[in-house]
Amino acid sequence: MEMTKPTRRPRPQVMRITDIAADRVREIIENSKKRIVGVRVGVKNGGCAGMSYTMDFAEEIGKFDEVVEDKGVKIVVDPKAVMFLLGTEMDFRVEKMSSVFVFNNPNQTSACGCGESVAITPVEEDAAS
Repeated sequence: MEMTKPTRRPRPQVMRITDIAADRVREIIENSKKRIVGVRVGVKNGGCAGMSYTMDFAEEIGKFDEVVEDKGVKIVVDPKAVMFLLGTEMDFRVEKMSSVFVFNNPNQTSACGCGESVAITPVEEDAAS
């Protein structure tokens, strides 16, 4: 009797990025005076709803960072944020008085009135694999 290895489902991509957000990230990288490999995305505790999204330039990729390449840009996800961001779409919205990156996150359960912080329920490990 031959033993077969169990097949693992492919791991879902942590995040996706819209065309307009990819264009804006590319523009930011091209206009930077530093060498930037992508945009670093994460979450941190704080704000009236409990958490907030973070974005910064990624000058390097860390050993445990999750790297998502989508539409020609790299999104570097902080390893501590992966379970909070699974399935998230990063968009860029231009409105009359502002322009801002927006995170459409299926794990987000609420947001504060000012839009600066959110409540996010992390994905269960079984659902992520």
